[in-house]
Amino acid sequence: MDHPELIYKIATNEVAEASRAAGAFTGMPVDAADGYVHFSTAAQLTETLRLHFKGQGDLVLMAVRTADLGSALRWESSRGGALFPHLYGPLPMSQVVREATVAVDSDGNCPLPEGVR
Repeated sequence: MDHPELIYKIATNEVAEASRAAGAFTGMPVDAADGYVHFSTAAQLTETLRLHFKGQGDLVLMAVRTADLGSALRWESSRGGALFPHLYGPLPMSQVVREATVAVDSDGNCPLPEGVR
């Protein structure tokens, strides 16, 4: 199976700032509860934002190269049987290749930044 070059993590600005200061992203509360860091592919991103971040502003979208994550990255069945990228372990912030601020309106709409692929 071919995997995309980039995957994406959505975090609150507060968590992203703390992660930058610490040098590693250990996850949002849902990640801690599930035992891994949830990521989405570009194709999954719009639905993830709509379902889990509706009405939230000041979010940070982090892009990470799948090749940089090694064996800690696993592709597992989730929503609708689709394979989602899950990272078992912290994400070194040095592996974040791009960040953008996004906001999701009350209807769940969020224009994606240019370059999301």
